[in-house]
Amino acid sequence: MLQNESQDIEQATTQMQVPDSKTRRYDRQLRLWAASGQAALESARILLTSASATSTSILKNLVLPGIGHFTILDPTTTSPADAGNNFFLNGHDSVGKPRALEAVPLLQELNDSVDGVADTRELQTLLETKEGQEWIKGFSLIIAHNLDAKTLDKLASMLWEGSTNPPLMVVRSAGFIADFYIQVHEHCVIESHSETTPSLRLTKPFPALQDWADSLDYEKLDPTDHAHIPFAIILIKEADTWRKDHGGALPKVYAEQKAFKSQVIARRRKLDEENFEEAENQAVRMWSEKPVSSDIAALLELATPLESLTDGNYDFHALLHTLKLFVSHPDGPGCIPLTTTLPDMRTDTESYVKIQKMYKEQARVENNLFKQILAETFPDLSIDEAVVDVFVKNAHHLKLIRGRQFGEFDKQKSEITSSLEIASKEVATHLALSALSNLLSQGSDPSSITAEAIRTGFDALIGQSDVPLSDEIEEAIDNAVGEIARTPTADIPNMAAFLGGMVAQEAIKLVTKQYVPVNGYCVVDLVGSWTGIVGQPPV
Repeated sequence: MLQNESQDIEQATTQMQVPDSKTRRYDRQLRLWAASGQAALESARILLTSASATSTSILKNLVLPGIGHFTILDPTTTSPADAGNNFFLNGHDSVGKPRALEAVPLLQELNDSVDGVADTRELQTLLETKEGQEWIKGFSLIIAHNLDAKTLDKLASMLWEGSTNPPLMVVRSAGFIADFYIQVHEHCVIESHSETTPSLRLTKPFPALQDWADSLDYEKLDPTDHAHIPFAIILIKEADTWRKDHGGALPKVYAEQKAFKSQVIARRRKLDEENFEEAENQAVRMWSEKPVSSDIAALLELATPLESLTDGNYDFHALLHTLKLFVSHPDGPGCIPLTTTLPDMRTDTESYVKIQKMYKEQARVENNLFKQILAETFPDLSIDEAVVDVFVKNAHHLKLIRGRQFGEFDKQKSEITSSLEIASKEVATHLALSALSNLLSQGSDPSSITAEAIRTGFDALIGQSDVPLSDEIEEAIDNAVGEIARTPTADIPNMAAFLGGMVAQEAIKLVTKQYVPVNGYCVVDLVGSWTGIVGQPPV
């Protein structure tokens, strides 16, 4: 008996390690992005370009999980309107005082481990000096809410000049309408936490798995063992039988797939053998699993030439290049490295542990081969072994996002026209916000902005066309323009809270490099209660 099995409950409980205060505080989020994600979060430095109600709501959702540092850059003084809609100001006691200085202490009360700074300098002034630009580039992420269009364009252009500059999140809101955009050259995600089931390699099993299937004789198994054969072994064995009768091919068309399922379920001795029912349900794996999924195949072809890389994503591209070599390596399996993640199976503990050990051992062998290829291909490259292990483990679900500069979509009139046909209300809402932003940057008085003025700006963005817009598009434009004209500069608590959660969530994805962030303009309409994404960069 193993030592841990011989311990009584009291001994086992006594030897349990008590979690420290940080683990207890962040317990639930650690389950989402683990210690590595939390460490990235705690080293992040976030710059907010205002202390508006939306900005402070975003910060609230970043301070609570424990970002390392935030700076609010805002020279404005608190107005009565600010005091009425911003929960992170001291009500009317803050009126007439610097908004940033009033907001920071209240935000820090949420988490005393987070460092917060209020800066009352002008962003426009900082952008005009080299020192100011370098100061901005020193942050991990910049978030701008309802920033003046001219200043925003200058900020976006400055950050877009270098691929190593921090990402920029642009947030625009007007009453119950909003959109936000992430400007980033390239964002690499190893831990995407995809819910797509990885391949179990049932159509091309590794030797240990094939040997188990080959050694299995249904007739010699007692009823208990027969009812606990793992579905993976059943499918491998039945696939071999099918291949013998069909010239080595697996089921392709629907009739063949249906016949294969019937073949599997026919092996059942009793109606309550759930493992064969499970095998029937999982049979889709036999014709849907590929050595390399279409997403990963496209990613391998999209890889950037390594000689042109000098930024922080070099390691990722080196690993991606190694993965491509692994797939074609003569000693390799001819597919993506095996994962150790197994689904639940209708089997007994002994059989499940047995198959789990087989997968772990094969995964270890392929992991070692991957590291060997990496060392041979990049002898001078030093990558933490833990990073390589995580990459190999998640090789089925890698993501590479390539973006474009903020505002670029609005300049592509042909793309706008085609997008309006596909997602009329989403594109119309985004362009109406752009038209409003342009009006405000020209010095228009918010109280005098009309639907007609916004529509004029909208038409300038889409340009002239010989083909009239459809009734559906016209209705979408009228709805968006009308709603925005009703509350052109209102920063209401409802939308601030909603955006605060959404934008902070995307910011955490960027900082931790886990999960897949939005790539395009995320449009939000709380009147109609919908969201949508438009302006995705072309591949």
